[in-house]
Amino acid sequence: MKKISLSLSGLLLATTAMIAPGLAFAQDVPAEDPQDQATTVEEIVVLGRFIPEPLRETSEVAAFLTDEDIQRTGDSNAAEALTRVTGLTIVEDRFVYVRGLGERYSSALLNGSPLPSPEPLQRVVPLDLFPSNILGGVTVQKTYSPNYPGEFGGGVIDLRTIEAPAEPFFNLQVSAGYNSETTLRDNLIYYGSETDWTGFDDGTRDVPGPLSIAFGRGVQISQANFSDEELQDIGQSLVNAPLRLLQFDESPFNWGVEAEGGFSHETGLGTLGVVVAAGYDNSWRARQGFQETGQLDGGRLIAGTAYEFESGQNDVQLNALGSIALSSLDHEVKWTNFFVRSTTKEARTREGFNFSFGGVVRQDFTEYFVRQLFSSQLSGEHTFMDGALDVSWRGSYAVSERDAPYETQFGYGQAADGAFIHDIDTNLISFSELNDELYSAGADVAYTLPLSDARDAVFSAGVAWLDNTRDSVRRDLSFVAPFGLTDSQTRSRVDFLFSDFNINPNTLVIRESTNAASAPAYEGELTVNAAYVQADVEVIPLVRISGGVRYEDGEQTVTPIDLLNSGLLFTPTSIEEQYWLPAATLTWNFAEDLQLRLGASKTIGRPQFRELAPQGYTDPETDRLFVGNPYLVDTELTNYDARVEWYFDQGQYLTAGVFYKELENPVEATIFEIAALEYQQTFLNAPQATLMGFEIDGKKYFDFPDAGLQFIADKRWLIQANYTYTDSEIQVDDGDNVLTLAGRGIGEPARFYLTDGARLQGQSEHVANLQFGWEDDNARSQATLIVNYVSDRITARGPGVGANRLPDYIQEPGVFLDFVYRKDFTVLDQDLGLAIEARNLLDTEFDEYQELNGDKIRINQYDLGSSLSVSLTARF
Repeated sequence: MKKISLSLSGLLLATTAMIAPGLAFAQDVPAEDPQDQATTVEEIVVLGRFIPEPLRETSEVAAFLTDEDIQRTGDSNAAEALTRVTGLTIVEDRFVYVRGLGERYSSALLNGSPLPSPEPLQRVVPLDLFPSNILGGVTVQKTYSPNYPGEFGGGVIDLRTIEAPAEPFFNLQVSAGYNSETTLRDNLIYYGSETDWTGFDDGTRDVPGPLSIAFGRGVQISQANFSDEELQDIGQSLVNAPLRLLQFDESPFNWGVEAEGGFSHETGLGTLGVVVAAGYDNSWRARQGFQETGQLDGGRLIAGTAYEFESGQNDVQLNALGSIALSSLDHEVKWTNFFVRSTTKEARTREGFNFSFGGVVRQDFTEYFVRQLFSSQLSGEHTFMDGALDVSWRGSYAVSERDAPYETQFGYGQAADGAFIHDIDTNLISFSELNDELYSAGADVAYTLPLSDARDAVFSAGVAWLDNTRDSVRRDLSFVAPFGLTDSQTRSRVDFLFSDFNINPNTLVIRESTNAASAPAYEGELTVNAAYVQADVEVIPLVRISGGVRYEDGEQTVTPIDLLNSGLLFTPTSIEEQYWLPAATLTWNFAEDLQLRLGASKTIGRPQFRELAPQGYTDPETDRLFVGNPYLVDTELTNYDARVEWYFDQGQYLTAGVFYKELENPVEATIFEIAALEYQQTFLNAPQATLMGFEIDGKKYFDFPDAGLQFIADKRWLIQANYTYTDSEIQVDDGDNVLTLAGRGIGEPARFYLTDGARLQGQSEHVANLQFGWEDDNARSQATLIVNYVSDRITARGPGVGANRLPDYIQEPGVFLDFVYRKDFTVLDQDLGLAIEARNLLDTEFDEYQELNGDKIRINQYDLGSSLSVSLTARF
């Protein structure tokens, strides 16, 4: 125990002011007058001995996912793992919402560096791209500190990759999975290419030469700009049957393989550490359900379109991580590279009644999406002046891509005899590409000033820079029949109708249907220069204050491009703002292993590129058309937090906190009706909103050594649970206006589109998690029952204006019950690990709907199915 010489009167003054008697310092008090007498304290009982090290080091309200946590729940990627954290929910299996605020209000970092996104609708990177085998841990910070980017509404998610080990290792894992709605059932497919199972196309989907040349001419592909021969060559160059013909085939088992290894080696310059990881996953998913749109009829909500849909989807993901580090006692330099490629191949059909068409229709779709991310980071950490001065730096380059070639859609009407016949006016073939590049750099300096033998102050400062550019382009093509189709042609198979034989000036002619008015291409750029200063001081024993300010100079532009030389003038968006973002947090370790945190800060949220670009995009998950709004502005937030934390034993705790946020100009999604029963989803700034709530989180181990049953007595039992309640309100006054794309930037009454007192889009009132399980060190086994519940949330504001606006779109995530079992064993001196994971045991479905006075419209509803996976890991 450390001995400290100090003034006893000063010690008594500080401790009696801050903590309960008997919980601080143990000492022998001499009989004489203690005033101003120097006394040697023989022993200090350190408060907070059970507080985990990460929470000792941070002064913020934060949560930490360790490698052990991820292994226990068996989650396959970062998005799934983060749903176990208090107040976090997952949307579309990819995006994490913190405390009910959408992904636009949080930032995701990889080893402290920002990342670009391959998603058309989001600038934040989807977290399903990060497999759990490359993660060494995840930090979720919910109160702002100036060393992080200012785009911090809900929180920051900092993914940390695995580190080089002290001892060499190599693990190899193979897995197989089953889903009750998909596996070994006949599901929709289309052929595609021979190499689709690898995650790479064999060239079948490349843009054909004649079409590529035509795109390069900068004019619309039409009879006005191209000859009949050129149009015939372009039409015949498109791949036909492999990418258009829907079929049924039995879906196989999901399967995957992962490998990871690393070592450390002493050199003359220091310790050389190397770690690598790679993985391949091939999974199938089938969906069968309903898609409807609502309309008002005499005050009742009825279905204007009602489709039954069916889809078959094959996802292939490849990932690789490599990291090399050279470290000594005071210095470390690390180079980390990460690559992930995710492909989705989907065949889909929907059939049902369309009120505007006055009959039954069918639509068939084939799609292929490639999402790819590469990140390279060079970083260093250095210590000088016997540990008093710390310097760290980082530089990163990252690029993400999304390629969607040959998105096809073919429509059918119903003949009098009930047969489906081609509706040639509804065919569509699209090619789209998105490239997102991000350069970033930063440096931090921290100086530790001792205040006493037990306290110190850390003064830090840093600079950061990022430059994010995005290029997006989409081209739409369709075939027209100048002289109509014969009866046999309308009833022919899709690949027969669009065969080379029928592509000629008299039957089918290719033309470009790209809507020049919807800005088919745009360029976006975001540049941020930032600097901060911060102090973290233990002002008196057991009371720590961290505060500082960050300055950000940001410029964001989105410039639509006239691809077709149409002469249309587009309004470019430019948002140039400077912000001073202060933050302060107080941490008071007021009793044995009890501490209180209080925080306040100002942060911002910037619109995403896609939200600013007036470019049409159809979301394959919902079949809804999205278009941006160039009149959006930044969101400004004021944040308040308080949390009490009790760490009553090693790795065991109970925390409770409250939070309150004020949002100025929050971005909300809303639906516009552009034609009869045709809707598009866009975005607008609500005037103001508030969000508040509380959260509680606990973890406790139990031992029953005297239990009569050996099964119970031999194990350490675990209960871990958290619950978050959140309430939000949009504030709309009579004089408030909003700017929309439809209104061309002219102010319209906010009450046309928003309801005063309505909750924020994406916010769920209740989020709860429960884990119950056991660990048996003797049997080398572990089992965990996992429950996750998320209450309903608004996905978009309902279509219409004012009193005629339809109800909001609501999603009901529901309850998910999972079970994970792990066991290690040895066979022929080889260490092996078995994992069995059962997911969605309650068979919860996906349910998005509208509801009014008991009338319910199924916007998007389908069964998810229950799944079972088994993996075997060999450890060398």
